[in-house]
Amino acid sequence: MDAEPHSTTDLPPPPTAVGAGGLALFLDVDGTLLEISETPDSVRVSSNLTGLLRRAHDALGGALALVSGRSVEDLDRLFRPLILPAAGLHGLEIRSRVDAPVTGHDLADDLAQEKDRLIAEFIDAPGIVIEDKGPCLALHYRRNPDLKAPLQAAAEEALGRLGGGFQIIAGNMVFELKPAAANKGSAVRAFMATGAFRGRRPVMIGDDVTDEDAFGVVNDMDGLAVCVGGRRPTAARHGLADVGRVHAWLQDICGATPSRSLD
Repeated sequence: MDAEPHSTTDLPPPPTAVGAGGLALFLDVDGTLLEISETPDSVRVSSNLTGLLRRAHDALGGALALVSGRSVEDLDRLFRPLILPAAGLHGLEIRSRVDAPVTGHDLADDLAQEKDRLIAEFIDAPGIVIEDKGPCLALHYRRNPDLKAPLQAAAEEALGRLGGGFQIIAGNMVFELKPAAANKGSAVRAFMATGAFRGRRPVMIGDDVTDEDAFGVVNDMDGLAVCVGGRRPTAARHGLADVGRVHAWLQDICGATPSRSLD
């Protein structure tokens, strides 16, 4: 990983051409492919976007994967009927090919008691959305930012009781308690060792602090790390302004020719 994250406000956009070895493209979902919504369940995916992703997946020879905090099952529901390689729950789940099974870490349900405690404490809190993801628990405060401090304190207390093996991710107006066994960076490494992804140059596009592990891995592999929006500091060396610019870049990728250079 980069020791010193970039803190500039203007990062150059990533190139659009497919180079000699081709690209392996990894895409965050919320805030990158889709606009952030008030609740995880209220987002909608257009047929135009699924069509674009299908074309990009084909153009890259299958070397395109979604890398998300959502579960793989939820990703399939959102992008139906399109099925893509995917990493879910911040890398705890991986489907390396469209026809492969979902594999994951064998996680004991050590979080169950703390999940019950947190749900009981905040289930009636105004504006708080509790997202139970199985091995992870996300506490969203987008609709009530005033509750950020008590949510954070409760999550940290839970982490203290759990001991090692768990972590808190402070994402975009959400605190997520999850096993530390994997992250988006480890997911990218796993993809890059398999099938259509092997031997290509990795590109990771994401908007949130949860994408920084993947940015570091991509930088280590001489790839392209792309931060969406103005969040700084970041290890990303390239930037795209918003979701619309991500879609436009993907359209360019679909039309790029192998003879053009990445750099």
